[in-house]
Amino acid sequence: MDQLHLKYKDRINYGSYYTPKWVVDFVYNLLGKNIQNIKEYFILDTSCGYGSFLRGDNGIGADIDDKAILVAKKNFPQFTYFHHNSLSNISRDQYNLSDQEKMIVVGNPPYNDTTSIIRNNIKKNICSRDNDVMSRDLGISFLLSYDKLQADYVCVLHPLSYLIKKTNFEGLGNFKNNYRLKDSLIISSGIFTETSKSTNFPIIIALYEKYLFGMDYDFVYNYEFKTDDNKVFSLNSFDYLSRYITKYPNQKYVRQEETIAYFWTMRDINALKRSRTFVEKECYNTIRITKDKFAYYCYADILKEYIPHIPYYLGNCDLMINNNLFNEFKDLFMIKCVQKYPDLKKYFSFNNELPKDSDRIIEEYFKKLLREHYVD
Repeated sequence: MDQLHLKYKDRINYGSYYTPKWVVDFVYNLLGKNIQNIKEYFILDTSCGYGSFLRGDNGIGADIDDKAILVAKKNFPQFTYFHHNSLSNISRDQYNLSDQEKMIVVGNPPYNDTTSIIRNNIKKNICSRDNDVMSRDLGISFLLSYDKLQADYVCVLHPLSYLIKKTNFEGLGNFKNNYRLKDSLIISSGIFTETSKSTNFPIIIALYEKYLFGMDYDFVYNYEFKTDDNKVFSLNSFDYLSRYITKYPNQKYVRQEETIAYFWTMRDINALKRSRTFVEKECYNTIRITKDKFAYYCYADILKEYIPHIPYYLGNCDLMINNNLFNEFKDLFMIKCVQKYPDLKKYFSFNNELPKDSDRIIEEYFKKLLREHYVD
């Protein structure tokens, strides 16, 4: 049931992708495991596409794509459908639901960055949204809309970065204030072959419940995420390079005369995979490196070589480091970088010959850093 009626560009901008049946099954397993008397709830998918997420006796689907709604009605005629923009004039009245009726939101809403939509000349009315759900990312707008609908539970797919990146998390606004993550599974974006042709990123199948105190970032930082290959990780399992250096341009507080080199902005592991590291000239996207921080940027450069050994589900994390262990071997990282970038030699007086077993030592460092998450 792929969205075959859409052209490639429209499929990207609508965020319309076939969700494998096993994912839909898993969503309903989560619901069944965590919610009693699920038959008492209306099941609502406000970006329903062809209706794959609708089950039970009280299914309601909505979508901005009129052709998708027609297909959904044909495939699942027992449910109720609405053709509208689910992010505009958000209310239960849109779905003929009272405030007293129980509701579960399900689905795989779009998570397009709105700047990509503008670039592809999609009409503005496709993106029209209520002011209180405005966000750069449509996926966050959908989460905010579920709070406006006062859903009792929400079980949807979205990028893990919404939770684990603190800036994104704060952008969840009233959703994070009123809901808490109850159960989840991390899967790879690779199951949607057109969303990440070069770099897979982690997607969370997340079950949220309405919760008086919501959740704060400490809750997320200590939450144990489970993956579809039976791994478990939490953000608090690692130390991060951002504690020791800046990963964004710092021209405002580092003087030019203190600068010995330049490094490209490094948001997370996946960004490092795609971008440069040391660069010759300064620009708006570069970081000024001082001599006392140089070793850490060498570390980032070498870490990039080991990204194939980092699993996809850590791809949106900050760069990890075991600082105590790194400081035992930091000369190896610096020498290796100076050999790659000879212009840096003038700043250092140490013997720049690498020991014969340096590669083994660095590999062992990363194995100890990543532990069971090291990919052979």
